[in-house]
Amino acid sequence: MSRTRHIAQAGVIAAVYAAFTLVAIQTPLGYGPIQLRVSEALTVIACLTPAAVPGLWAGTFIANAWMLSSMGALGLLDVLFGSLATLLGAAWTWRYRARTVRALAGPVIANALIVPAYLPVMLAGVAGLDFYRLEALGIDASGTWIAMYLFGVVTVGVGQAVVVYGLGLPLLSGLRRLGVAARLDSDG
Repeated sequence: MSRTRHIAQAGVIAAVYAAFTLVAIQTPLGYGPIQLRVSEALTVIACLTPAAVPGLWAGTFIANAWMLSSMGALGLLDVLFGSLATLLGAAWTWRYRARTVRALAGPVIANALIVPAYLPVMLAGVAGLDFYRLEALGIDASGTWIAMYLFGVVTVGVGQAVVVYGLGLPLLSGLRRLGVAARLDSDG
């Protein structure tokens, strides 16, 4: 694949991912320790082209940077570390693309381990919201960072798995059936 084509593909992937993410965060399950971001289904594109690795990273960076206006300086944590989680997850996905189930574990694991580490600090800046206390379910993980982190690992991990495997896997199968992988790799 030519360098120009690689950059163009990465740019398109970044734009689409950022747009879907900005829409997803407008829903109650688009942010916080319990997340179901539909945009995460797009991480499967890293099984089809190496351009998805920088594209998904840039899309995450752009979407998270866009939110700085509402989150303030604490949003920089998401810009830096959320983007890092996406980069690592996408690189894993490309590396293990021949083994789809293993490949798709990359975004799930990276986000489940990295995002909950900074969420308690970031969400503390959101006035009046306690994301770690779910009284209806009898769950109270607020108080200590480790309790909030472990709660986040489970909830972010489950949310990622639902989206990546539940939506992303059928998306990937459909793209493969349509021959998108071959068209992404060709220079024609």
